[in-house]
Amino acid sequence: MRLKNTLRSAFQIFRDAFGHFIRDDGFAMASHVALSALLAVFPLLIFIASLAAYFGFEGAADRASDLVFDAWPERVAKPVVDEIHRILTVPRGDVLTFGVIAAIWFASNGIEALRTALNRAYRQRETRSFIVLRLQSLALVLFGAVVLIAYTFLVVLAPLALAALIAWFPALEEFLLSIDLARFALAGSLLIFGLCFTHWLLPAGKRSFAALLPGVLATLVMWMAAGIAFGAYLASFANYVSTYGGLAGIMTAIIFLYICSLAFILGGELNAALIRQRTYVKAYQEPTVVI
Repeated sequence: MRLKNTLRSAFQIFRDAFGHFIRDDGFAMASHVALSALLAVFPLLIFIASLAAYFGFEGAADRASDLVFDAWPERVAKPVVDEIHRILTVPRGDVLTFGVIAAIWFASNGIEALRTALNRAYRQRETRSFIVLRLQSLALVLFGAVVLIAYTFLVVLAPLALAALIAWFPALEEFLLSIDLARFALAGSLLIFGLCFTHWLLPAGKRSFAALLPGVLATLVMWMAAGIAFGAYLASFANYVSTYGGLAGIMTAIIFLYICSLAFILGGELNAALIRQRTYVKAYQEPTVVI
């Protein structure tokens, strides 16, 4: 009986989440998020290149772009990464010029697309002013650039230091390898933290981090499954070159981002459905006071 009730509750939650996703044009919102994210990537990496060059970290943007797209299927990521590397070959020390300020602005549009999608998913009406929201998005772009540069140092530069220490002190190899494992675990946890932070900060209303974890974990699982499935599809069946010609690389990236955006929005819908379910159960179970 308990198993039957659990399955019934799970079915109701998923029906609520997917039903709201359909009613609020989730597929159209995923297109908006995917295109905004693709348009935001290039300005963000241009700003990272300028910021890194300003502080003397040459090549950090190239390494950051490799890390950002490392989780993508190779046939999707390679054309985009090649174009990004081609753009970033231009020396950039102009961190305070109009071009980079415009790049920050356009990168913040991607964050606003995420905010709009999450507000719909969480059934929230935005009441904050445009200026406050845009300043928040710009601050998040700056914060994200600094985090990506730090992430680059953590994942790419730290192994060089560890290898040098092992060469000088071979007895420390086992200890340093345990640190290396912890470093990669920390780097992987940045993605989970970033998703939780996005769900917590961007949409209107207040939610606890515990309430956000189910949707975040579901998004991660769907992203991994999408990467494996889409990569296998490209390798075995798809022939985008014959369909889109020179635009094949960018079209595969847009389609993959669209699939990832669907997973992102569905994660928010799942959280909202769970919150509604808990609220209903709590109200239903509260004892009625008879006077």
